[in-house]
Amino acid sequence: MPMGDYQNDNNLNKNIGNGAIDNKDADRSKQVQGRKSSLKVLTAFLSTAIALLLVIAILVVTVDPFFHYHKPIEGFPYIVDNQLSQNPGMAVNMVYDSAIVGSSMTVNFNTGDFANVMGLNTLKLSYSGALPRDDYNILSFVYDEDSYARQTNDVKAIFMVIDPNVMTADINATKYELPEYLYDDNYINDISYLFNKDVLFQYILKPIIQRQGTDLATVYYSWWTPEYYNEQWVMPNYVPAEKVDDVTDRDAYIEATKLNLETNILPFIEEHKETTFYIFFAPYSVLYWYDVMQENHLDATLYQVEYIAGRLLECENVRLFDFMDNEEIITDINNYADEIHYKPEFNSWMVQCFNDGNQEIFEGDIEKDMQHLKDIVTTYDYDSLFKKYDK
Repeated sequence: MPMGDYQNDNNLNKNIGNGAIDNKDADRSKQVQGRKSSLKVLTAFLSTAIALLLVIAILVVTVDPFFHYHKPIEGFPYIVDNQLSQNPGMAVNMVYDSAIVGSSMTVNFNTGDFANVMGLNTLKLSYSGALPRDDYNILSFVYDEDSYARQTNDVKAIFMVIDPNVMTADINATKYELPEYLYDDNYINDISYLFNKDVLFQYILKPIIQRQGTDLATVYYSWWTPEYYNEQWVMPNYVPAEKVDDVTDRDAYIEATKLNLETNILPFIEEHKETTFYIFFAPYSVLYWYDVMQENHLDATLYQVEYIAGRLLECENVRLFDFMDNEEIITDINNYADEIHYKPEFNSWMVQCFNDGNQEIFEGDIEKDMQHLKDIVTTYDYDSLFKKYDK
């Protein structure tokens, strides 16, 4: 091969090699630029996401619809409809000098009645279906001495129902599973509150749009409107309890009731002499007592009530009211929406009783009341009532 041709081929190979190297460098450059571009996109996305989460967290903390961090901000139309989530925050961060606690027997109290009749600024902290531990939990918040509420006012009065049928529950049981992040002091698990779509949309954005908050005077009112409180609604929906042959021993409920009283209720009464505890037994209808008789524990239940009353009346700061044996109320099914839930007007009447002492009982009274109740429910003409509805 001529020397010139060899040099030309060599130069050509070098040029081809250099071109390949240049192409590889270009590919690497494109890959690097691609990675940089992807990193920029990822960084921008993460920055936006973090900024958005930060905005949401700041919004939740600022509005604080569950009152977990601070008192309500003035002018915001708070929606209050979640007993489990909002009661603890209200108990520690609202201004009040008395509170309503207990089961659905208390939800139809209008706190305006307490203001007008007794001159009290009352906060409703009811739990539908409350077990004794639910009462313990909310009273622990009420009496948190470090809270804004207690730094503002002492507790003058507690209004509380005792439902005998739940007094045998496990002392640590609650009616519903609690959102623990709202019941403990661990701020780390507050992420479930800060980044909660229901909190954001239902309790912050919705009230901002609607500009209509909850009237705390009637908060947690039952859904039954006046037309539901009548016999024609109650009886078709009522299913009598199955008959039980074995009779429950008279003292069968005492041990568990004693444990619940001494664990979940009496400690607050005994430790807070500055508070008057207005405690009442609710007027369940004769249908409730029919079921008790069907299940063969009437004497055990009445004796349980006598025991509870006796223990409570040992406390000087307890005023005890018995509405259970009010014959005019409990024998008229038109006063009820089911076996136990009575018209709101009776809640208003109870406030009058708390104020003037009507229906208040003292040592020795409860045994007479329970005998009166037994006479009412064992002689009531259930057959005539049931025949009208094929029961």
